[in-house]
This record gives sequence, structure tokens and C-alpha cells, in this order.
Amino acid sequence: MAESVAASSVSHDELAALKRIGLDGGLSGRTKVSCSGLADRLDTSAQTASRRLQRLDDAGLLDREVLADGQFVALTDAGTAALRGEYADYRRLFEDDTALSLDGTITSGMGEGRHYISLSGYMTQFRDRLGYEPFPGTLNLELTEESVRTRGEMDTLERGVTPIDGWEDEERTFGPATCYAARVETDDASYDGAHVIVPDRTHHDATQLELIAPDKLRDELALADGDALTVHLGEE
Repeated sequence: MAESVAASSVSHDELAALKRIGLDGGLSGRTKVSCSGLADRLDTSAQTASRRLQRLDDAGLLDREVLADGQFVALTDAGTAALRGEYADYRRLFEDDTALSLDGTITSGMGEGRHYISLSGYMTQFRDRLGYEPFPGTLNLELTEESVRTRGEMDTLERGVTPIDGWEDEERTFGPATCYAARVETDDASYDGAHVIVPDRTHHDATQLELIAPDKLRDELALADGDALTVHLGEE
């Protein structure tokens, strides 16, 4: 969607419309709305409500099917993530504990992590910014359904967040990433000093999480594919 409006450019009024659609059923599936009905709920004109729906659609936050007597709408994954970000902001206002825990099971990756982690343009930044050289490879976690829904709250974390800049060599450009300080835990053991790494460009979808650490986490925690793991983020 090269020509789409960036989700970050959506206004607070448009997010209010997105919330209203979510409350009316658009978060769990397709729901029918009319511009006049939405306008009444938002205390605005039907023309303004129509523009907000179009803007949300352009931003990729809303999926719409326009009919003669209204339209069926549903929040996209990006739209759901946008509302979760708003929810996380309010949690930070009213709750003292803003740490986040994600659950999942260990799975084997495709081996790309070993290559990218070891590249000098990244490794230099890991040493300078994280304070260690990661083990060459990532630990891959398949998140539970609940954790997939809540991982969007990572964007609101303030503690333990480290940017990794993009860089280029003579052949290609390598994208930036963000590292989140993490404590990982099984039923029997815990490891402090790991990081969740989230590349800006990745083949993984929202169900996958990658971790790096100075040590090989599979050995340190005696992990095998299918084992359960909890990742704690945003802790002091």
C-alpha cells in the first residue's frame, strides 16, 4: 500500500471513530454502519463521518465494503493494534505497573537470524548500545493468541528500549530495528539480560518473536521446540 496514509498520521478524531466502530462490533468481525448513524454517535455531520471512514480505510486501519444503504466495516490487524496502543497509553496514566509479559512456545527459525545478527553493521551497535555481542542466532517464539493481541503494547514501553540504526554496505541496505530489554522465564529457570529484537522489515508476522542474548538461550534454559516460555518486558 505505497500510497496509503500512514497510520501514524490518523488524527484523534479518526481514532475516536475507530473506537466507536470497535465498540459497535467491528473489532470482532464485520458490522454494518451508516454515515448518519456514526455521525450521531460522534456528534458530528454525516459528511465528516464519511471522511473519517475513508481516512481510516486509506490508513489501512479499516476494511470496508460500501453498499447502497450503508457499509460493512471491520478493524484490520493494524486498526486493532492502533486501539491497543491507545489502551496502553491510558494504562500508563492510571496504573503503576506498565511492564508487559508475553507467552509462547519455542520454535525453530529459518536460520536467517545467525547471518544478520553477525553482520558488522549490527554487531558494532549491539556492543555499543546493548553492552554485549549476541550469540550468533535468535531464539524464536511462537506467541499465544492472547500475547499476539497484546504485543502491540510493546510500542508504548519506555524502559529498556534501544534503537538499532539501519546501515548499508557496497551491495545493499540493511534496515533498522528496535531492541527491548527482556527477562525470559520457564517453569524451572530464568534468564535476565536478553533482548527482544524487532526489525522494521521482517518476514515474521505478529505471531513470531525473536530474542537475542550474550549466551545461547536454548542451552542456558535447556529449551527444546514446543517448550513454553514467558518474556517479561519493561521491568526495572
